[in-house]
Amino acid sequence: MTGCIFLDAAAVTAALPISSLHNHLNTFLPVADVISPNRHRHSITPASDLLLMPSWSTKTLSYLGIKIVTSFPGNSSRKHRLPGIHATYSLFSSSTGVPLASIDGTCLTLIRTAAISALAARYLAPLDSRILIVVGAGALAPHLIRSHLFVRPSIQRVIIWNRTVGKARELAEAFADWAEGVLFEHSSFLDDVVGLGDMVVCATSSDEAIVKGRLLKPRSHLNLLGSFTPSMRECDDEAIRRGMVFVDCEAAMEEAGELVTTKRSDVVGTLVDLIRAGKNVDGKYQSSEAVTVFKSVGSAEFDLLAAQLAYENNIKG
Repeated sequence: MTGCIFLDAAAVTAALPISSLHNHLNTFLPVADVISPNRHRHSITPASDLLLMPSWSTKTLSYLGIKIVTSFPGNSSRKHRLPGIHATYSLFSSSTGVPLASIDGTCLTLIRTAAISALAARYLAPLDSRILIVVGAGALAPHLIRSHLFVRPSIQRVIIWNRTVGKARELAEAFADWAEGVLFEHSSFLDDVVGLGDMVVCATSSDEAIVKGRLLKPRSHLNLLGSFTPSMRECDDEAIRRGMVFVDCEAAMEEAGELVTTKRSDVVGTLVDLIRAGKNVDGKYQSSEAVTVFKSVGSAEFDLLAAQLAYENNIKG
């Protein structure tokens, strides 16, 4: 196949099954020689941003790409009723500069973010996890549910919370018959259920702590995916103090509101560190009563690897 192809949301979803992307990231993240400058962030209005995320490789991979993202949190209001995040992704050959694909970046981001979160949970969450708490019922939430059940098929109960209770209820009902033996429900009060979770996964645009560290269950795993600026945060300082903290990339130390007062020496490692440790990590961080915390702000490297797989799977047919 020649020429630049277009992958819409349906094509991206078909080209990135959970198991395939999970294995791809687990294999290539430790070895891919990818250059990913810090994202460019431009404020369009006080409440909206334009993000530019380039990355490329000329050695282990032959691709370069850029994701253009708009963040308009106000879209979720009654006035707009639109997703707050929209994105496009352009993939090129890094040896010739030829355009290869224009990709639905919104769908690509949702799928790869869920995969990165679940990959961290593979190494950090209790091996016998039974209860998953999902904080936020937006566009990312369904992907998070599927991906975390993939790495922890032991999950028997999924509890969803959202500021708008109706959205949490709708998502729970949509998944009611999705997995045999798994109970899907919603809660109106996060404080009442967060302590039940073996895994707590957050995907909100909150600018105030909604997960209280004192309520987290010993040996639980907390995934924080929503914040990407110092003014945003999904958990309080106590959750970070209690936790063994890992980040998806070094940029998280500067961009994540939850970590603005945290020293780099207090962070145990990155996702790549976990993957490189491999099987030696499985069970290691569940041997104590400590909470494990994974903070993700996203990286252009993740986008490039996901775009690579989507493109190659698509042209293979």
